[in-house]
Amino acid sequence: MRRHVIVLLMIGALSTLAACGTTVQPGQRGLRWYPFTQGLTSEPLKSGFYWRAPWNDVYLYDVRWQSYTEKVDALTSDDLQIELKAAIIMRPRPEEIYCLAQEIGPDFYSRVVRPELLAAVRSVVSNYAMVTVPEMSAEIASKVQAVVVDKLKGRHLEVASVALADIELAKLVLDAVERKQSKEQEKEQKEFEVLIAAKDAEIMRIRAKGEGDAVRIRADGEAEGLRIRAVGQAKAQETIAKTLTPAYLRFKLYDSPNSKIVLLPDTVNADSHQPGAGSTSAVGPRGRRGAA
Repeated sequence: MRRHVIVLLMIGALSTLAACGTTVQPGQRGLRWYPFTQGLTSEPLKSGFYWRAPWNDVYLYDVRWQSYTEKVDALTSDDLQIELKAAIIMRPRPEEIYCLAQEIGPDFYSRVVRPELLAAVRSVVSNYAMVTVPEMSAEIASKVQAVVVDKLKGRHLEVASVALADIELAKLVLDAVERKQSKEQEKEQKEFEVLIAAKDAEIMRIRAKGEGDAVRIRADGEAEGLRIRAVGQAKAQETIAKTLTPAYLRFKLYDSPNSKIVLLPDTVNADSHQPGAGSTSAVGPRGRRGAA
């Protein structure tokens, strides 16, 4: 019986000793709390095990990067409501844990960060038309981050990034956007068809003009050839006409191998005593030639 009592006392003592210590995990910082003496200490405790009296305590703060996501309803510049999710990655500054605990406390996100994040998202989104928010989400997130960082200055918090996701547009507006895009695509198709038709007409016009020019050039060439031939023939006729004199023709008549000379006697007039009686006359081809 006595042995059992000793065992129980030892277990109780070990439990008491275990309760009188606090372990600070990696990625955490701790602050000692002495309620009956100096209160909260300003020196942060790094990872490790720390003994303490049962009536004292150690407050732990996670100083690792953490992500918080909020669903935000915002109005765009065209007074249309849009829903989106804003995610912020942040943490307490490890070296400023004491000031954070004194001024804000461990619920720093719900008390300070969340209201500033929602206000920044609504403020920035109000400068954009609803249809442009999805494509401009990166730019909007960058501006939201700048606003949040500025608002959290001196709050012992550090912001790594802000991102926007799951942007939901109003169904009515989505239908209108789809109809607009469909009309724009149809318009572009019509403009493309008109352009192709204009190009085809231009090609046909150029081809017809080329064929017409070819016919005209060919006709001009033939006319010029006829004119040159006619001029040549006229000059030749003129030259021939100038050379066909009566003397030349008689020469050619006698010079021709086909020409014939016929000698015919003159008629003797008995009563005439003119000289030259008994002479003959020569008749050339196709005619008669005699003395007068």
